[in-house]
Amino acid sequence: MTKPFEGIRVLDFTQVFAGPFGSFQLALLGADVIKVERPGGEEMRNGPLSKEWSDRGMAPGWLAINSNKRNIALDLKDPKAIEIVKRLAAKADVVTENYRPGVMDRLGIGYEALSKINPGLIYCAVSGFGQNGPERNTPSYDGRIQAVSGIMSITGHEGTGPTRAGFAVCDAIGGMTSAFAIASALFQRTHTGKGQCIDVSMLDSTLAFLSPLVSEHTTTGHVHGQYGNQAISRRPTANLFKVGDDNLLLAVNTEKQFKALMTAIGQPELMDDPRFRDWHGRAEHEAALREIIETAFASDDITTWEARLAEAGAPASQVRNIAEAVKHPQLEHRDVLQSVESPFGTLNLIGSGFRLAHGGGSIETPPAAPGEHAEEVLAEAGYSADEIAEIKTAGLI
Repeated sequence: MTKPFEGIRVLDFTQVFAGPFGSFQLALLGADVIKVERPGGEEMRNGPLSKEWSDRGMAPGWLAINSNKRNIALDLKDPKAIEIVKRLAAKADVVTENYRPGVMDRLGIGYEALSKINPGLIYCAVSGFGQNGPERNTPSYDGRIQAVSGIMSITGHEGTGPTRAGFAVCDAIGGMTSAFAIASALFQRTHTGKGQCIDVSMLDSTLAFLSPLVSEHTTTGHVHGQYGNQAISRRPTANLFKVGDDNLLLAVNTEKQFKALMTAIGQPELMDDPRFRDWHGRAEHEAALREIIETAFASDDITTWEARLAEAGAPASQVRNIAEAVKHPQLEHRDVLQSVESPFGTLNLIGSGFRLAHGGGSIETPPAAPGEHAEEVLAEAGYSADEIAEIKTAGLI
């Protein structure tokens, strides 16, 4: 079955996480993504977690977002390599990059130069702060975007100060935004015939995801602080609770769910207790309510309570680590982890976060070694066998 982006060629100059995560989404859905790396590969290939995989140039974090991509390694400081890029771009639908603003222009392969070669080209530039503005040229890693966007100010517990999210959330948001932007531009091109330049800012993208909190400030003046594990609804029963030595996250936000919780812990009469008749009273008497709930939870183990609450209709989950999460029956049922064979054995990786009825995202090929597909990519760009031999002799690939 044909995938949504089959027939679309993407020339991918991105590196680290945000950009490659975006191009990976397109590769999962059938796009021919040609990753252009520097000779020897990008720095992300050599992560600190595993020396074995780092020595292979296949650090786990890099493996996660580079399947289904072909690879050519070029030194973009060499004018002859730039000529190769231009030949490749002439037959591409998309170019995506996440260098600092202006770098690709200085190399002679920015949007203005490449669009003259290929007017229908869609060029996506991903950066921390966008292609214009006072911060356009400042360093912009995920942690900095978390800090400047406000994410850190609302994460953590009051008294312990701001806390960085436990994963590169702004990188992920920026990457997913770039994939959506490219998909939008490709669709628009089907009825306008025009290419265009896309400017993806990680900061802009992050604020878009924070829009409910932003609007609360712009309309009421309210500024959120750190509320620990309590939900943004501020419900006292939407928080973390102890079950023995374990942790159970309750997400009880509605009246119906509160009734289900009280029934599940065997105390439905608390619905008539003046302290707990409404959310205002429950918030005022939160400490007493927590003691009642955790006393009830102490009567059984966390797995039993998780099942009992689910049956009652009170949303709850024990806090799982990644190793436990990937073994969850729900994820196993939906085959969220996909297997692909590599020169180093079977890799189990995450694919698309959604399912299509047909032609959906899937991992077909393992992440490539630097320059692994150089000769076939050049041949497809129109280079003859003799020209490719000369390029190899010159050390360009």
